[in-house]
Amino acid sequence: MKNKPLNSFRISRFINEEAYGGIFLIIATIIALFWANSTFYDSYHYIWHEYKVGFVWGDIDMVASLHHWINDGLMALFFFVVGLEIKREIMGGELSSMKKASLPIAAAVGGMLLPAIFYAIAVINYPEYINGWGIPMATDIAFALGLLAMLGSRVPLNLKIFLTALAIADDLGAVMVIAVFYTESIDYNELLYAGLCLTIMIIANFAGVRRTLFYAIFGFAGVWIAFIYSGVHATIAGVLIALTIPARTKIGETDYIDKLTTYLNKFKLEKPDDKSTLLTKEQVHLISDIEDLNKKAHTPLQKLEHTLHPVTAYFILPVFALSNAGVHIDGKVIDLLIHPISLGIIAGLVLGKWLGITLFSMLIVKLKFASLPEGVNWHQIRGVAFLAGIGFTMSMFISDLAFKDDEFKQIAKVGIMAASLISAAIGMLWLSLAPKKNN
Repeated sequence: MKNKPLNSFRISRFINEEAYGGIFLIIATIIALFWANSTFYDSYHYIWHEYKVGFVWGDIDMVASLHHWINDGLMALFFFVVGLEIKREIMGGELSSMKKASLPIAAAVGGMLLPAIFYAIAVINYPEYINGWGIPMATDIAFALGLLAMLGSRVPLNLKIFLTALAIADDLGAVMVIAVFYTESIDYNELLYAGLCLTIMIIANFAGVRRTLFYAIFGFAGVWIAFIYSGVHATIAGVLIALTIPARTKIGETDYIDKLTTYLNKFKLEKPDDKSTLLTKEQVHLISDIEDLNKKAHTPLQKLEHTLHPVTAYFILPVFALSNAGVHIDGKVIDLLIHPISLGIIAGLVLGKWLGITLFSMLIVKLKFASLPEGVNWHQIRGVAFLAGIGFTMSMFISDLAFKDDEFKQIAKVGIMAASLISAAIGMLWLSLAPKKNN
């Protein structure tokens, strides 16, 4: 029980960052759409798709478009943070035990299976479109939590925690889908080299190496670059690197409290001159000792997540939206919306997500493997199931992997935005009308 206030604070902070990040994401999306459909479309296309940056070093050619660097570089850092979140939740969060994890995992599984099935049914007569089945499986946690934040106190914290855990489990599923189904050709020599570097990082973890610089060097120069050339999408490297980051403290909780208490007591005894605003030399040394002690009490995993999460929420995802959401509408919007790809995505995200999350949640509770979070009712679960249909960031990312044809990508992105808008509108209306009593 003593950790509950701390956990609540950590969860609230995470949710708030995602919520505010969702606002930045919305702004970036609107800018991208206006930019791509204005007289400045040529500049949009040139900056993101034709302008090349990078370096060449011997046989290593790392020159590519900004769009490519964002999707393979910045998004690898985003997936690294996702990996940190997954590891943290499995080790000590909402996915750390079967009792806690059963409901969000079951909801995530239903929210991935049914959307894929709905999409497949929609394009059953068009085999050339079938590769897009993974697009409606994803949930954009930033957008969804951003909208939940707008409802204020009408939404209980436990409902936000449920959505967060569901989305993290969903992210894990998306990573597996990308790794297994959206990898065309594999260079096994490069993967072997990446595996060797990962093994070294795992051994270092168990050996007590805690310097993040060590993991950064092996992760970037060893794993990430090897994945770039292996054929497996580089974002998978981000998740694998995250799983090697140490999640243990260097000092136990009891020792930390005892030493901190000792330092604080000594600090109180070392009173400077009443007229002086300066600390004594002993107090300065004690502050340094406390700082060193705090470093030992931190886990590198949580420290990195604490540092990088705002970067992904406020910078990486908005930049991704700015470079990917600029869909140039060339023709009638209605023609794009009734295209089989769009209809499949809309059916998957709007109906498939809602049915999958709702039915699988009800099933796992009925079988008594899980129970509803305290203060949450079924009406709210159904509302969150609609909000989970906001697939935006991850869906757009997968659409770039699913289709090679630029026209198919554009159609998919129109479908994603339409489905996300519909899901958001229904979810917000549904939750705003949620009854106070469980039903």
